[in-house]
Amino acid sequence: MWDLSSSFVFSENDVGKNRALASLQKLQELNNAVVISTLTTTLTKQKLSDFQAVVFTDISLEKSLEYNDYCHNHQPPISFIKTEVRGLFGTVFCDFGPKFTVFDVDGEEPHTGIIASISNDNPALVSCVDDERLEFEDGNLVVFSEIQGMKELNDGKPRKIKSVRPYSFTLEEDTTNFGTYVKGGIVTQVKQPKVLNFKPLRAALKDPGDFLLSDFSKFDRPPLLHIAFQALNRFICEFGRFPVARSEEDAQKFISIAGNINECLGEGGLEDINPKLLTHFAFGARAVLNPMAAMFGGIVGQEVVKACSGKFHPLFQFFYFDSVESLPVEPLDPIDFKPLNSRYDAQISVFGSKLQKNLEDAKVFIVGSGALGCEFLKNVALMGVSCGSQGKLTITDDDVIEKSNLSRQFLFQDWNIGQAKSTVAASAAVSINPQLKIEALQNRVGPETECVFNDDFWENLTVVINALDNVNARLYVDQRCLYFQKPLLESGTLGAKCNTQMVIPHLTENYGASRDPTEKQAPMCTVHSFPHNIDHCLTWARSEFEGLLEKTPAEVNAYLSNPSEYATAMRNAADAQAKDNLERILQCLEQEKCETFQDCVTWARLRFEDYFVNRVKQLTFTFPEDATTSTGAPFWSAPKRFPRPLQFSTTDPSHLQFIMAASILRAETFGIPVPDWVKNTKMLAKAVEKVIVPDFQPKEGVNIETDEKATSLSTGSVDDAAVINELLLKLEHCRNNLPSGFRMKPIQFEKDDDTNYHMDLIAGLANMRARNYSIPEVDKLKAKFIAGRIIPAIATSTAMATGLVCLELYKVLDGAHEVEDYRNTFANLALPLFSMAEPVPPKVMKHRDMSWTVWDRWILRGNPTVRELIQWLKDKGLNAYSISYGSCLLFNNMFPRHKERLDKKVVDVAREIAKEDLPPYRSHLDVVVACEDDEDNDINIPQISVYYR
Repeated sequence: MWDLSSSFVFSENDVGKNRALASLQKLQELNNAVVISTLTTTLTKQKLSDFQAVVFTDISLEKSLEYNDYCHNHQPPISFIKTEVRGLFGTVFCDFGPKFTVFDVDGEEPHTGIIASISNDNPALVSCVDDERLEFEDGNLVVFSEIQGMKELNDGKPRKIKSVRPYSFTLEEDTTNFGTYVKGGIVTQVKQPKVLNFKPLRAALKDPGDFLLSDFSKFDRPPLLHIAFQALNRFICEFGRFPVARSEEDAQKFISIAGNINECLGEGGLEDINPKLLTHFAFGARAVLNPMAAMFGGIVGQEVVKACSGKFHPLFQFFYFDSVESLPVEPLDPIDFKPLNSRYDAQISVFGSKLQKNLEDAKVFIVGSGALGCEFLKNVALMGVSCGSQGKLTITDDDVIEKSNLSRQFLFQDWNIGQAKSTVAASAAVSINPQLKIEALQNRVGPETECVFNDDFWENLTVVINALDNVNARLYVDQRCLYFQKPLLESGTLGAKCNTQMVIPHLTENYGASRDPTEKQAPMCTVHSFPHNIDHCLTWARSEFEGLLEKTPAEVNAYLSNPSEYATAMRNAADAQAKDNLERILQCLEQEKCETFQDCVTWARLRFEDYFVNRVKQLTFTFPEDATTSTGAPFWSAPKRFPRPLQFSTTDPSHLQFIMAASILRAETFGIPVPDWVKNTKMLAKAVEKVIVPDFQPKEGVNIETDEKATSLSTGSVDDAAVINELLLKLEHCRNNLPSGFRMKPIQFEKDDDTNYHMDLIAGLANMRARNYSIPEVDKLKAKFIAGRIIPAIATSTAMATGLVCLELYKVLDGAHEVEDYRNTFANLALPLFSMAEPVPPKVMKHRDMSWTVWDRWILRGNPTVRELIQWLKDKGLNAYSISYGSCLLFNNMFPRHKERLDKKVVDVAREIAKEDLPPYRSHLDVVVACEDDEDNDINIPQISVYYR
């Protein structure tokens, strides 16, 4: 029964079965492509030779040493990982052999810079353009390319750099006799392999070296835990069992063993073996807790990937962790820890049945059921959260399951694709623990759903857990939790990185109190005319895809559905955007209307000419290669890259691939059947050769946007209204020639279907454009990653983040912890790095004997009048001079007429001024009151909630 507290693959029906055999089916369901087998006989050393990496989770130290010696000395070495979770304590040990090569130590893309100048010096100074800070470090190796003038550096030879600054570095090279730098050039980091020499476990136990530290407030903890885990092994060998939970006698035996081990270390021993901590260790040693298993499962899972791939830096070599501060604060009676023969007995043996009841009766709101949400659901189900008669878990997510979700959202299977995430996840969580009381909703959490998630809903919650993937939704939930004074457990992942933040009423600052800098976006003119990296090309490609295949067909349908209403809207707008919309509709239904598939091929071929030939010719005609700016500087200086038009050829596979994808998708928007011959290269080439491509002549005076601050490339004109009327007349004539009921089919971009040609077109658009500007091209997978705006997510960091959050959940539901007990975490499994710290407390404001923080909301009941509200504040030494509700001013003492409102109810004044009905689910309104003290100093007071019923 104790296994049910930590493993989601077991159920009550499996009690008494072999663990490996009971796991097999559910593990296999996670991924049919992975062959899973079981071994239920005694493991021999020779059997290990079948494997590249082995992980031991439940094994004696003596057996570990025997197996590790074999793995370390095997040719080739077998990567060996040993891990244990005992109560609130855990450990990992890695040995990947005497010479293990790491090919990519951090998993980051090689950093690049765009060169502005290089000096003829020894050593040479390299300066880069200041649009992005350099990410290089002293000692990095770099290579140069595309340099004009100082061509000696374009030889591809890695060179070492030093004295790295935000926009410059010194090159350890004598360039005195090199050619003079003229312009251009890219500098790119060269990632170097690293060879690690692991010690075998036998040697590492005696000389562990530096421990990987996770919490600087516990810098002395790893050496003690190094001894504690050895002491536990010795205790089990000696007594044939784990220490009994809460047994003082067993704890003393355990401490004595640890003391003996420490004494044997001689001068290398510890001065203090901390009997109190070792007692906690002994008390919980038999229990494997789900949050600890999730966290260590994530860490170890990533180490297995490192062992098999050489990607990311392995854990070298010991890692120890504890969360002893998760224990209940109040002392408990030993009987509280007595097993109840339930699936929660392991957890009860550590935390007691009182906290277990708090977990079961909790009313929890999980926002999101994607990667984080699935992990959280699994964790809370195993912990027994919301599994009691008073408990309830609400989960909401407005998204449906996609194929790409299956790599990390493990509650979903192939057959769930297209179904609502929250419903499927909730059903899977109930199968893990049938006692879970859960309601699944498909609502996005935001201002528009406050009728669903109303005041009563928020006020009844115990805790909120965010499992979101965007900042705006996080900020909204943060404001709701702040308002209703509910704990918010926040976390996020980005590839191998993760972070957790605890937002605890009155103890910590809220999530919105500190913000990451917004991601820098490329200016519009860069994306449209002056790209200098593949991201710019893909951003442009995605925009063109949506404009051609989604927005224009949607505009056509909007016009055809109600021509007169659409025409009126365009005339009323009378701006450049309206003119642009009408021009695109007319172009689609007149010059570029497709009736046969050959028409679609023609359209695609002419698009190629427009995008990759004519536009480039026009740009270089307007700004020739030797053009200068108004200050006399070269126009085409870094980061601008001078483009060259492409020459279309049916013998170029990438040209034909573009034509095929574009023509197929164009046919789809017009409802034209796609013939089989389009996939035959020779037949497609014949169809393309039929297209007559008109000659292009660049025009004088074409306006090309070069202002980096411009947010739109459309410019208005005084003639817009006249042009719009003319376009509407043409459209009316065009509409009369269309078949009755004609409509187009807008195409919404879908990155995960490899057969729909969406990514083929976007990759084609981006790569042809990259070719124009001599930018390295990318494959379809990389294009999908960037254009699909995929936030990299992996199961390992997700498991670790949710495990860490659930360790904090114990503290929240215990209810008596101080801020120093909580932990915020940043971790990067690639390095690996763990950084834990106490949350920042909220800023305190004071007046007289009162103090408050962002968490405080002053409440005034009894449906008061404006005068009563002002007097209530006066009694606190505050002189109110202005009262606002939303954007409406309810009262200001400077306006004589406002004095008529003094004896009216605040709610009635709000109804009268705001001219809106207060929602029926609301029983109060929130007002902002501007106050001064008696010395006329402004005092920022909390928001005031005026209850009117």
